[in-house]
Amino acid sequence: MDAATDACCSTQLIDGDGGFNVSGLDHFIRNVKLAACGLSYAVVAIMGPQSSGKSTLMNHLFHTSFREMDAFKGRSQTTKGIWIAKCVGIEPCTIAMDLEGTDGRERGEDDTAFEKQSALFALAISDIVLINMWCHDIGREQAANKPLLKTVFQVMMRLFSPRKTTLLFVIRDKTRTPLENLEPILREDIQKIWDAVPKPQAHKHTPLSEFFNVEVTALSSYEDKEEKFKEEVAQLRQRFFHSIAPGGLAGDRRGVVPASAFSISAQQIWKVIRENKDLDLPAHKVMVATVRCEEIADEKLSCLRSDEGWLELEEAVQSGPVRGFGEKLSSIIDAYLSQYDEEAIFFDESVRNAKRKQLESKALDFVYPAYTTLLGHLRSKAVDDFKAKLEQSLNNGEGFASSVRMWTVSIMLEFEKGSADAAVRQASWSASKVRDKLHRDIESHASSVRDTKLSEITTKFEKQLAKALIEPVESLFEAGGKDTWVSIRKLLKRETEAAVSELSACISGFELDEETVERMQQSLRDYAKQIVENKAKEESGKILIRMKDRFSTVFNHDADSLPRVWTGKEDIRAITRDARSASLKLLSDMAAIRLEDEKPDRIENVLQSSLIDRPAGAISSQNRIEGPTDPLASSTWEEVHPKDTLITPVQCKSLWRQFQGETEYTVTQAISAQEAYKRSNNWLPPPWAIMAMVILGFNEFMLLLKNPLYLMIIFVAYLIGKALWVQMDIAGEFRHGALPGLLSLSSKFVPTVMNILKRLAEEAQANSTPGGSESQNANAPVSRNQMQNSDRASSTLSNSSVSSVGSSGVDQEYSSPNLSQRRRTNLPEAEFS
Repeated sequence: MDAATDACCSTQLIDGDGGFNVSGLDHFIRNVKLAACGLSYAVVAIMGPQSSGKSTLMNHLFHTSFREMDAFKGRSQTTKGIWIAKCVGIEPCTIAMDLEGTDGRERGEDDTAFEKQSALFALAISDIVLINMWCHDIGREQAANKPLLKTVFQVMMRLFSPRKTTLLFVIRDKTRTPLENLEPILREDIQKIWDAVPKPQAHKHTPLSEFFNVEVTALSSYEDKEEKFKEEVAQLRQRFFHSIAPGGLAGDRRGVVPASAFSISAQQIWKVIRENKDLDLPAHKVMVATVRCEEIADEKLSCLRSDEGWLELEEAVQSGPVRGFGEKLSSIIDAYLSQYDEEAIFFDESVRNAKRKQLESKALDFVYPAYTTLLGHLRSKAVDDFKAKLEQSLNNGEGFASSVRMWTVSIMLEFEKGSADAAVRQASWSASKVRDKLHRDIESHASSVRDTKLSEITTKFEKQLAKALIEPVESLFEAGGKDTWVSIRKLLKRETEAAVSELSACISGFELDEETVERMQQSLRDYAKQIVENKAKEESGKILIRMKDRFSTVFNHDADSLPRVWTGKEDIRAITRDARSASLKLLSDMAAIRLEDEKPDRIENVLQSSLIDRPAGAISSQNRIEGPTDPLASSTWEEVHPKDTLITPVQCKSLWRQFQGETEYTVTQAISAQEAYKRSNNWLPPPWAIMAMVILGFNEFMLLLKNPLYLMIIFVAYLIGKALWVQMDIAGEFRHGALPGLLSLSSKFVPTVMNILKRLAEEAQANSTPGGSESQNANAPVSRNQMQNSDRASSTLSNSSVSSVGSSGVDQEYSSPNLSQRRRTNLPEAEFS
């Protein structure tokens, strides 16, 4: 028994006082894992007279462990309230429900409410109801359960939504009368009870089979024929396997509650039943009407939600506007409201009308999202159409303002037609909010396009001004003419007025107010002015480079822009002053921005008097002595606003010092070039030096005449030295400095000497071979090579000496005589060798 109890999880669902065991039911559902069954479960209940063997039958039929009556202790109430248990070994999951017996002496004759409530509860939640009855009650008018069945049929039809329930009448202690003879009598009694139950007009002629499946079976006496009884029960047990499958005992059941909601459903059903203790439903007409009308309304609303026409309409709305939406939806709603009126016509009028309004309200609330979606599509389409048509009009050259007005009116009219087509007859919905949103969207887009177009136009003219101003202004700054800022002002005014005129013509189609037009024009003028100011600031940062370039150009080129040749006749002081004045002119131009007319300044005069006209002594000592009257000892210019100042007086003086320091080398080079030119024209030593050389060197000269071998040794030493000079490129090595030159020559000296000795050995071996003519022919190239090498050496010496003097232009002037003379003197030496 304990094992069976654990397997079936027997639990009291409702106690004898009508208390619902919520925690016990939840515990039972968890133990049998009912929530995981979904819809694949069945509920079997049994009801009948007290002590008729209901619990015994359930225990043998489903292997449960309901408490059974002990016959030796007398006949009394055993099952109190309602108990549930899991049917062991039955598939799918089946719940057995054992009800308290009727006609019990414990409750008395007048307390029949609980019996009726429990019977109604069993019919409400069970798929199969076993009605346990004695064989000898069949055919009797006052038989047990007949009054109960009358009440159950009536309430079942009025209170609950109809569901298909199987009534299995179990005839206990069958006699010799065959079941085939007993069954028709029983069915006739059941039909009489059904026919006697008052029914609404809609179900006047509805057969019993529409709500109930009636089955009849008979069992032998448990006390007299126990083995026979068990055998018949085993056969009956087979009918409960797969009872919910098609063809099973409950194969055509309806309104099944999912297993996960079984507990809540049972609690609510019992609550409703307990609130109607007497079950006198005809006396409570309003309550019944309320429940039934709600059921009908819910049913119609459910049908609306699953209506194919509505689903197709809803699906179509999700993808875009639907023509005739309002008329189609109104027809669908009208159809279900008419069905409600037909089915609820027999119920209380006030309740019926109130539930009809609720149904209509719920239906409209249900379809309202589709309506708003449709209006959203209409609004989106209207906005897209407005964008496309406005863009097309602008591309065709039409005015912006006129295009916006025309298409706004057209689009709003089209939206009005669409919203009227979407209106539902049953609803008083207004599209004013969507209409206002559409109007705001159109205005927003028009404003966005206007701003974009105006921005593009402004950007276009700004680029045009930048192109027209930047390079010309830069060129004027580089030129540094007499009237640089006058030319810049004229250029700025001409280009700005042209751009403003074109801008006014371009924005005329926007119909802007005068203030906006003036603001755009002034913005363009300010932009042009800003371009010039920015360019001036940029050029002021490169003023030192510009000044040095101008100085170099003026100093190194004559009036015809030809390179200047320093011949010794030029006035370097005057040329230097002119070059510095030209550079100072650039500095004065870049010292301040001068875009305002009628505002002369004295910057150039101040710079000229302070930096060039000042005596040389004052200029050299200005770093040490700064007099209180120095006009450049300030951070601002007179008559110049600080915001227009590019280079302050103090910065000008600092730049000028740096400029002088970096250009002194150029002047020094020019002076050196003049001196080199003069020296090149006087290449002979002074006469006194020549006389001293003759007198002091007479003895050595006579020694050489007396011993020609010295001349040969000197000549050979000269050739070897010249060869080393050419081979090692001594002049080229010392171009990078003395120390790198010495290091490089030290590494190249020995290999060069070895190479020369090797060549001499090869020449000597070649000369020792026989053949006079061949020897002469071989010596001829050697002499020519020596002469060429000698010439190259002389040329290298002369070029290197000349290049160390100054610029290339000066070299051509004073190096040519010396070079030609050295080449002429080298020619006899080559012939001699």
